[in-house]
Amino acid sequence: MPQKHVVRLLEAASQIILGKERELQLALACLIARGHLLIEDTPGVGKTTLAHMLARLVGLQLQRIQFTSDLLPADIVGVSVFDRDTHSFRFHPGPIFAQLILADEINRATPKTQSALLEAMEERQVTADGTTLALPEPFFVIATQNPAHQIGTFPLPESQLDRFLMRIRLGYPEPAAERALLMGENRRSLLERQQPVVTPGQMMELQEAASRVTVAERLIDYLQALISATRQAAEFNCGLSPRAGLALLAAARARAFIEGRDHVLPEDIQTVFPHVAGHRLHLAGDGRSAPSSVLDALLRAVPVR
Repeated sequence: MPQKHVVRLLEAASQIILGKERELQLALACLIARGHLLIEDTPGVGKTTLAHMLARLVGLQLQRIQFTSDLLPADIVGVSVFDRDTHSFRFHPGPIFAQLILADEINRATPKTQSALLEAMEERQVTADGTTLALPEPFFVIATQNPAHQIGTFPLPESQLDRFLMRIRLGYPEPAAERALLMGENRRSLLERQQPVVTPGQMMELQEAASRVTVAERLIDYLQALISATRQAAEFNCGLSPRAGLALLAAARARAFIEGRDHVLPEDIQTVFPHVAGHRLHLAGDGRSAPSSVLDALLRAVPVR
């Protein structure tokens, strides 16, 4: 039964985002692994549409936050306002109190504002005026990001990047998919008619089922060898952290689950590795995120055990 939900989700998603089956599978794996997703690409390739689509297919309450240079942390978390009737401060929740947060163009806000998401993404709670408030379940953040060279962008702090389980790029569509897009119905109209394929409760069941996917001890050895290789490689400022290792394991489990298996294969780790590690590894010297060519070379250099 859980696998039936996965198939229906991917089929419905591929009707809206054309020609991007691999990216859709990665995005779904990220949600099933209880992770947050960072989509980095040029404007106009469907980043925001992807987030709206996932919220619609899973029936999640969506809040879109448009990140700008003047956005403040209180605009995200909420603010306490003095109530004259009760002579006390009353907290007004911000848009963070939703099941899916679309942080649109997150790198157009200052690092101080970006950091307002840290506690929410890691602990799934926020602290306001000394009071800890739980966020709804399930809780996801999907952030879109323009390339760093564009005017008016701020680099995401490494602590912020580390909270995203995966980073993906959609890229331009293939000619056939783009032609179908140009000749077909408006994507927004399709989304408005789209009914949920699963419920939030069923998504949580998928998450629980994926967490039970078996990982053999020899695959743990392989995963550790990959992590160790990033720490020893001269190309990177520093290697992957233990948190990144846990993220890689969760993503591999989710990918195996989507493929209909109850165990992880080396191919699962290799498929998710560039998307889990790419935004966490920075080149020594210029500090840029590790390009795919460097990550592919590292995968080739570490033998499967």
